Amino acid sequence: MPEVPSIIEKSGVAERPSWFLYLIECVDGSIYTGIAIDVEARFAAHVSGKGARYTRTHPPARVLVSVEYPDRSSALKAEYRIKQLKPVAKREFVAQMTHPTSKTDIA
Repeated sequence: MPEVPSIIEKSGVAERPSWFLYLIECVDGSIYTGIAIDVEARFAAHVSGKGARYTRTHPPARVLVSVEYPDRSSALKAEYRIKQLKPVAKREFVAQMTHPTSKTDIA
C-alpha cells in the first residue's frame, strides 16, 4: 500500500487528512472493524487478500458503514470501543449511523 503523506495541500493551506472508522460485513456474516484514510482503497486491499489477516480467512462482502474522524487518534479510540461490542450491538451501531434521524456517534 503506498505511503500517505500526513499533510495534504489544499488551496495552499496545509490540512491533515481525515481518518475513517469502517465496518465490513464478511461473507460468513461476521463484522470486521478497522480504520483508514481511504476506505475504498482499504476495502479493495481486503478483497484482494492484502488486508488484515482476519479478512483473508473471512472474505469481505461489503462496507456496512464508515464514519469520519478528525485524526488517527480519535479513529483508533472509536475502533477500540466498537471492537469491544458484541455483534448485535455492532449491527445496532450500523443501523443508527445509516438512519440520520437516530444517528449517534462513538466519540
